[in-house]
Parts: sequence; C-alpha cells; structure tokens
Amino acid sequence: MLAATLLALGSAVLHAAWNLLIKTSPRRLLAAWGQFLVGGLLFVPVLLIVGIPEAKAFPFVAASSFIHVAYVLALVRAYEHGDFSFAYPIARGGGALLAATGGVLFLGDVLPGLAWLAIAVIVAGLASLVSPQVTRTAMLWAGLTAATIGTYTTLDAAGARRSSGFGYAITLLIGAGLALSILLLATGRGREIGPAIRLDWPRYLMGGVCSTLAYCLVLAGARLAPVGYVAALRESSVVLGAGAGWLFLHERLGRARLVSAAVVAGGLVLLIVWR
Repeated sequence: MLAATLLALGSAVLHAAWNLLIKTSPRRLLAAWGQFLVGGLLFVPVLLIVGIPEAKAFPFVAASSFIHVAYVLALVRAYEHGDFSFAYPIARGGGALLAATGGVLFLGDVLPGLAWLAIAVIVAGLASLVSPQVTRTAMLWAGLTAATIGTYTTLDAAGARRSSGFGYAITLLIGAGLALSILLLATGRGREIGPAIRLDWPRYLMGGVCSTLAYCLVLAGARLAPVGYVAALRESSVVLGAGAGWLFLHERLGRARLVSAAVVAGGLVLLIVWR
C-alpha cells in the first residue's frame, strides 16, 4: 500500500508541475502544444506493444482530441487572466465534478445519496475560491476549462469502455497533439513553431515527461491498490496547485485558496469513496 500511495502522490505532483510549466511560460499556447505532442510521442513505443484501440472507439478519440483543443485554449486564457492558485483548483476540481455528473447523465452511472453530499462539499469549496479580487474574465475562462475537462473526461470514459484503456489514452494523447498542431497551422502560427522549439524545447520535454509519467504512475498505483484509493490521492493535485501559486508565484490570497482547495480535494475524496 505504501508503494501505491507514493505512486499516486507522485502523479499528483507531476500533474500540478506540467500545469505550472504552462502557467510560467511566456508562450503558453505553444508550451501546451509542445507538452501534448511530446507526451504523445513518448507513448508511441508503448502503443506499438499494447495495440491501437478498436475502430468503435475512434469516434470518441476524434471528438475528445478536438475538445482538447478547446481545453487548451481555455486553460491558456485562464492562466493569462487568473492566478494559478485560483485557476488550477477551479479547473481541476470543477472538471472532476462535471465528469461525475456527466457519468450520471450520459453513461448510466449511479451515485448514492452520500456521493451527492460530497458533491455539495466540492461546490462549497469551489465557491469559496471566488473572491472580489477575481475578475469575471478569470472566472469565465477557469469555468470553461472545467467544462471542457468534464466533457472530454466523459467522452474518454465512454471510449475507454469500448477498448483497452491504456491504448485509448495513448492514442488520445497523439490525437490531441495533432489537433493542436492543426490549430497552430490554421491560425498562421506555424512559423512560430521552429523558434519556439529552439528556445523552449527543455520545457516541452520536461512537460511531456511529467504528463506521461503522471499517467503511468496512476496506472502502476492502480495495480497495487484499489482504484478508488489511488484516484482519491491523485486529487491532492488540487491542493498542490493552490500551494504552488502561493509558494512559488507569490500570489495574493494564496494561503486562503490553499484552504479552499483542501475543501475541494476533501469533497473529491469523499465522492470517490462514496460512489
């Protein structure tokens, strides 16, 4: 159990880390593109081993890949207009909340009464993150980021149930990277790719490794302990994100947001336990 605990907490740290790399980049959209593309390419050898998903899963891969474009655009805007200690917990916690709701509405999942109580705790925690210092623009983009996370998570759950989860996830990473590449080319930013790679390739490599390892650690932890236990510990990334904004970026209200993020994480843990 100790090994599973360390793996899950490591995944949470890495997830917060690659988001922090995007937040601190002067070229956030290109940073997100580079991390997704590198993360996908790192998984190609593994995909050759586990095999590509079945054909019936590809509509979900395609839909989720393009939703990831909207997700990255919203995430970048959220980090441009809001503090990391605000945007990250709202996006991550709100996305998990919406994904749970989407499972009930569209996938036939059933939540018991205690799970709805956990959802109420999450909502209270998210609401406490909002303060007069937060602009409407920051709230809008962080909320849209959460909406896209909830959407693609629901799509991915449906797609993974129609194929092997590992092969589906790898294919999705590659698809999201390609979709973001199309976006850059279609918007005339393709000429920025070469200079950005020369300047920021260490950031792309580090971000891609963090995102790849974060997913691998979760899978490894789930082999050693119940999935609910591992998933609950992974939600500590909400607290880590708020803490990173306070400690490393010296954001105002960081300490108060850390407490609010802890409430959100606690609600997410209860939601997983009581499902």
